[in-house]
Amino acid sequence: MNRTTVSLIAGTAALAAVTGFATLSSPQAAGTARTATELPVERTSLLCPAPSTSDIAETSYTSFTPVTKDAGSGGKAELQAAAEESDGKSAGKKASKPVLDPEEPGKPATGETSGGDAQALVGTAEGKFAPGWTVQETTKVAAGSGRGLQGVNCSAPDTEFWFPGASTAADRTDYVHLTNPDDSAAVVDIELYGKDGALDSTLGEGITVAPHSSDPILLSTLTEEKQENLTVHVNVRSGRVGAAVQALDDKLGGDWLAASTDPSGSLVLPGIPKDATAVRLVAFTPSDSDADLKVQLASPSGLITPAGNETLHVKAGMTTSADLGDVTRGEAGSLVLTPTDASVPVVAALRVVRGKGDNQETAFIPATRPVGTRATVADNSAKGSTLSLTAPTRAATVKVTASAGSEGGEAVSKTFTLKAGTTENVEAPTPTGLKGTYALTVEHVSGGPVYGARTLAATADGVPGFTIQALPDDRGMVAVPEADQDLSVLQK
Repeated sequence: MNRTTVSLIAGTAALAAVTGFATLSSPQAAGTARTATELPVERTSLLCPAPSTSDIAETSYTSFTPVTKDAGSGGKAELQAAAEESDGKSAGKKASKPVLDPEEPGKPATGETSGGDAQALVGTAEGKFAPGWTVQETTKVAAGSGRGLQGVNCSAPDTEFWFPGASTAADRTDYVHLTNPDDSAAVVDIELYGKDGALDSTLGEGITVAPHSSDPILLSTLTEEKQENLTVHVNVRSGRVGAAVQALDDKLGGDWLAASTDPSGSLVLPGIPKDATAVRLVAFTPSDSDADLKVQLASPSGLITPAGNETLHVKAGMTTSADLGDVTRGEAGSLVLTPTDASVPVVAALRVVRGKGDNQETAFIPATRPVGTRATVADNSAKGSTLSLTAPTRAATVKVTASAGSEGGEAVSKTFTLKAGTTENVEAPTPTGLKGTYALTVEHVSGGPVYGARTLAATADGVPGFTIQALPDDRGMVAVPEADQDLSVLQK
């Protein structure tokens, strides 16, 4: 047996150790493959941006993994501060203690920090903690620019992100947070697109993010142009990063703007609060062709067309916006965008304002993936959480499970049926004997695609705040093709 054969057999054995089985066969044996099997993922990485520079910021982290069949019994999950800053100031320091340490799937784990020195976090979950692992970062800021409630789901590293809804206006301070979890540097380009197309700037090209570090990039340092509505494109030349936009307004509070789902001809933006006083739609197409979109609101009674905003024309390479006002008019709602003619890929997000006068606060709703098989959102409270679900095309049934509380309580599940074209703020269950916070997990049972979002509301020193997180599929399962072992090819 030659050295190549030995290496191939060793590789096959290693793959089997990870997935439980492995197949290496000749092309002639391809016909023996059977239907793919869904197996739980065995490792998940999440990145949380640095929460705030405010000295009075109070941040909580909530980790949760839903119980997953066949996930095994071993593994762990931990969330730790990035090892060093990109300028190297923290290089060589001893790794800090994990921010939180989950005990078991099905029960949330929490951690806290305060002040403006909190670092970005890098999280890893393995074994039984990996499938569907979710971490919520929630920050309360009582005063100053961006005051209110800021929340974000810590996200997986990737190589491309779109953020419609950012701004370089005089009353906005927007940062793109880039976090590199890997052992080698990442090189990133940041492109800005306004109402007339790409903004002139070379400062966003070739930004180096050092290993195990995070950099907040102030958008106004990349261009001299003041634009009310921008689309930010983060493209990673080498490596991978986590990315999120922190949008801080001098008068309207602030929140995190998560990335829009990948460009698509049809989009759903779920969970507009029923008491929203101002809603702005921001859209962009990276295509060379213009996009014409039908704008509809999925209300509790069905799909309706907002008066005066029946369609939206998005010019190629330019950011387009439309002010929808109080479009929900006291009812639950989600925005549904579909092509009027030819399908052209677009990205989109909503800026949502609640309140009046000095008590106005802002949150963002990017277009998102459907719930899919399962989706989870953590850090819920008995009185401050609202779960919004929409079935834009066909009726659907979902099961919603409220987990055990972080400090006590038992999980409770409830099933809901959604009519086609509607949005409902469902009466989600709460854990029996709840103590602490809990997670909500939505599982698709039957019917058409379902989209979801959770609104979390809280008051900090008399200032009302809210934040909205979408519920995309947690990608906790992976399809692994089944096939017969045939190692005879290694002997040839």
